[in-house]
Amino acid sequence: MPTPALPCPCGLPASYADCCGRFHSGARQAPTAELLMRSRFSAFAVGDTAYLMRSWHPSTRPGRLDLDPEQRWERLEILATERGGMFETEGSVEFRAHYREGGHTGSLHEHSSFSREGGAWVYVGPLSPVEFD
Repeated sequence: MPTPALPCPCGLPASYADCCGRFHSGARQAPTAELLMRSRFSAFAVGDTAYLMRSWHPSTRPGRLDLDPEQRWERLEILATERGGMFETEGSVEFRAHYREGGHTGSLHEHSSFSREGGAWVYVGPLSPVEFD
């Protein structure tokens, strides 16, 4: 888990505590689909499965989530966003998440759907097949 002063794993220039850490702790909710996507990437990076499950739409949420301790999520690129603003109820984010597993590096490319449920943004699922490079 990063210390509060370390840069946020999501790539924005704020500290973890001032960026995604406030969403992970429940102190704030992500105001946009893109910020939810960034906070979910950071949750994968820091191993916060509780936040990942909480921010997943109930209709697509798995029964359990086991993260691979050998996999390190290192960098996030936001490629495109559509809708998903503070006053909208649906949106999508296309991203590439870079990881390291053992001596291998790779990336996951996904175009994801998000919706606002009960006032909070949640991840619904991929809009197209997920690609691993």
